[in-house]
Amino acid sequence: MSHSQMMISIIIPLYNEEQTIGNVIERVQTVMKQIGLKYEIIVVDDHSFDNSLVVAKRYPVRLYSLIVHVGKGGGLRAGFTKAKGDVIVTIDSDGSHLPEELPGLLCPVLNNQADLVIGSRYLCQKNAVAKKLNMFGVKVFNSIIQMFTGVRVTDSQSGYRVMKRKVLDVQHLKSCGYEIETEMLVKTAKSRYRVFEVPISFEQRTYGVSGIDYLHDVFRIFVAIISAWLRKV
Repeated sequence: MSHSQMMISIIIPLYNEEQTIGNVIERVQTVMKQIGLKYEIIVVDDHSFDNSLVVAKRYPVRLYSLIVHVGKGGGLRAGFTKAKGDVIVTIDSDGSHLPEELPGLLCPVLNNQADLVIGSRYLCQKNAVAKKLNMFGVKVFNSIIQMFTGVRVTDSQSGYRVMKRKVLDVQHLKSCGYEIETEMLVKTAKSRYRVFEVPISFEQRTYGVSGIDYLHDVFRIFVAIISAWLRKV
C-alpha cells in the first residue's frame, strides 16, 4: 500500500485533562496536516468528572465517552475497536508527549523498518531530570520483558507509540489500566513483530496529579508481563 492510500488513526485516551486536551488535539492536527496523510483523531473520554469532555467536543474529532471509569487500558481498547487506520498512534492527553515528534515515530513504520515503534524517554538526553524512582522501575520491567521475550527496550512503559494495524489485530488485549503498554509489548514480541525505539522529549505535567498508583500499578504490570507471555496471543 502506498503512503497516499494509508489512513493514520491517532487515539488519545482522556481522563480529567481539561487544561491540556485542546492543545494536544490542535497540535496533532497541525502535524498531521504537515505530513499530508489521511488521518482521524479518536478521543476516548474515560468518564472524566471535569470539563475534559466539553473541551474535546469543540474539535473535529471522533469522540467516545465511556459510561463508567475503566482505566487507561480500557480507554485505549475502546479506541482500537473504533479505529479505521492502517497505522495506529497512541499519545497521552496530559501534554507530556510532543505531537511535533510524531513524524519521527511514524517514519520506521511507514518505511517498513518496524511494526511497533515506542517513543523512549530514556534515549533523549534532555530527559535526565526524569524521576529516578520511575526510571528504576522502568529498568526493572525492561529487564523482565527482555528475559521473557529477548527484546531489549529502554522504555517499556511509554504510551507514545506507533504500530501497524496487523500488530493489534492478533493481540486480544485484556488490560484495563496502565499495564496495557506492557501487555502490548510482550504480545508484539511474542508474535515476532519488529520493535523499534526512537528518542522522545518528555514534559512533566505542570498541574494536577498523575493517576498512577505506583504500588498497585507496579503489581499489575508485573502480572501483565507473566499473563501476556503465558496466554495465547
